[in-house]
Amino acid sequence: VGDVMLGTDYPDDTLPPDDARGLLAAVAGELRGADITFGNLEGVLMDGGQPVKKCQDASVCFLFRSPTRYATTLAGAGFDVMSLANNHARDFGEEGRSSSMAALDAVGIRHSGRIGDVASWEQGGRRIALVAFSFTSGSHPLNDLDGARALVGELRRDHDLVLVSFHGGAEGGDATHVPFAMEKFFGEDRGNVVQFGRSMIDAGADMVIGHGPHVPRAIEVYRGHLVAYSLGNFATFFGISITGPKGYAPILEARLDAAGRLLDGRIVSALQVRPDGLQPDPERRAYRLVRSMTEA
Repeated sequence: VGDVMLGTDYPDDTLPPDDARGLLAAVAGELRGADITFGNLEGVLMDGGQPVKKCQDASVCFLFRSPTRYATTLAGAGFDVMSLANNHARDFGEEGRSSSMAALDAVGIRHSGRIGDVASWEQGGRRIALVAFSFTSGSHPLNDLDGARALVGELRRDHDLVLVSFHGGAEGGDATHVPFAMEKFFGEDRGNVVQFGRSMIDAGADMVIGHGPHVPRAIEVYRGHLVAYSLGNFATFFGISITGPKGYAPILEARLDAAGRLLDGRIVSALQVRPDGLQPDPERRAYRLVRSMTEA
């Protein structure tokens, strides 16, 4: 799934009740049913602390800090591995990202994001790796294609399955189309996501999972491997808009063969409804949007 931010207690307490378990309850069965469940954790898991990121305009700039105990909520919902490479992972500096890493470690959720932090584990007799990239400082750099290729190639030599996550692309309701070019947003180079995704498959990745635009985008089968260019928002309780496509919450299920190639898959469509959380979407809006963007 895409972006996950279960509520913040900074600068004001906007945390949901029940430690956010209710936000995920309607879809937790889908998440728990997979061998590996992934999401992008926006913000930090931290108790106290002072922000490092400075906001000039609080109406368009947010700082996200959830209590460390929310890691238990994520684990209970079924998450196995999460990205900490995004533009909110360092809202409270590297100290905040360190706190997130420790909180996830404590409940058995693996993570990748900070340079040098790669999730690596054994499951079902196979060695698996997940590495997360972003355009942001201190994370594995999305815009260093040569470095990214080298890192994925190195992981390929020691692992049976290599998964790549990236946080990139422009943001907003009009960002559903992949432009096949470098994308800029607020003056930042946010990557040529098609070039990146295909380059990672060429370098040895088995699957590439994108997030960042806050809306779903196309998916592609490239050389037999799946690239999802954005899974949009998934569970974002506060601050992040969920109007229109920004509230579509696709759950992408992919089944891979022993060589990491895509066998088949499906999109389960959920919808964010505030303050209740995720709800199944009988109109399948997330699926229909991803399909139309893919055809386009």
